[in-house]
Amino acid sequence: MYNATIFNRVKRSDYKKIADITAFLRKNDLNIDTTVEEFITVTHDNEIVACGGIADNIIKCVAINENLRGEGIALSLATELVNLAYERHHSHLFIYTKTQNEVLFRQCGFFPIASVPGIVVLMENSRCRLHRYSEQLAKSRQPGDKIGCIIMNANPFTLGHQYLVQQAAAQCDWLHLFLVKENTSKFPYADRLKLVTEGTASIPNLTVHPGSEYMISRATFPCYFIKEQGIVDNCYTEIDLKIFRQYLAPALGVTHRFVGTEPFCDVTSKYNADMHYWLSTPELDSPPIELVEIDRLQHEGTPISASWVRRLLVKKQMDMIANLVPECTYNYLKNNHNARNRSTDTPSTESITTVGEL
Repeated sequence: MYNATIFNRVKRSDYKKIADITAFLRKNDLNIDTTVEEFITVTHDNEIVACGGIADNIIKCVAINENLRGEGIALSLATELVNLAYERHHSHLFIYTKTQNEVLFRQCGFFPIASVPGIVVLMENSRCRLHRYSEQLAKSRQPGDKIGCIIMNANPFTLGHQYLVQQAAAQCDWLHLFLVKENTSKFPYADRLKLVTEGTASIPNLTVHPGSEYMISRATFPCYFIKEQGIVDNCYTEIDLKIFRQYLAPALGVTHRFVGTEPFCDVTSKYNADMHYWLSTPELDSPPIELVEIDRLQHEGTPISASWVRRLLVKKQMDMIANLVPECTYNYLKNNHNARNRSTDTPSTESITTVGEL
């Protein structure tokens, strides 16, 4: 049979072949993930018998005909997917898969990081990379009885973000701030990091850390094998917070995590509520972390949010934006907004809401 087995690469733009892949995935009780940029298919007698895809550095949508499982197809497919990822300049790979497939991907050189029992496991292609990252973080550890942490998107950095950092730092011996690294935001990661660094430069007991792929992105979290959105949200929260509490927080000695209150987004509000459980539950063997919610800074009775700033930017209301952002952000938005206007006749209408942002 293997002599007649063919591996093919399928670009997202090849709509006919993508339709065939979609149909094959549905036969295997999976949906196609729209973030996948390129697929590997395995065909036999012109029929797809297995497939998998690459979305950035995440392997997704892996499916194999049930009657071929255990025949070596999985290892061959995984090898092809890893080779494709390397060609796309990704060597640090993750895979989300059903828990029943964990043994299969262990055989392919992947190791579990965190899981939701019976539903999903997150794995990566290294036994020790997460531990090495934790050891690297530990070099930034500071003394003190109360060590805080904030994880934010800052899309863009507002007076609300600045206020949260100031209030948290005032309550801590030291505060660690992580910026979400994903580039699905309206503003590039490098720009957001620069604004956060500039906007918090006056806070003496603060370390601003570069983003990490171990701070799980909701944008990349899979839903193609989980049918109910509520279960997707719960799985995302559990995996994200397990990694934070079991690996990242202990490395820095974090005792408190700070968030802004969430008056607008029900999903983020639930995430904040779920944090209380996962950061303190005794079912995890890592030290508990206290969640502290700080009331959002308001302007004229309305809580400041990055989404508000983005909406005003689309409407070119720079005078109003000046009331909501630090000077560094205002200058950045003004300069970049003018540059966009010089290059196009129509303003961007992009509006991405990131869970957990202020």
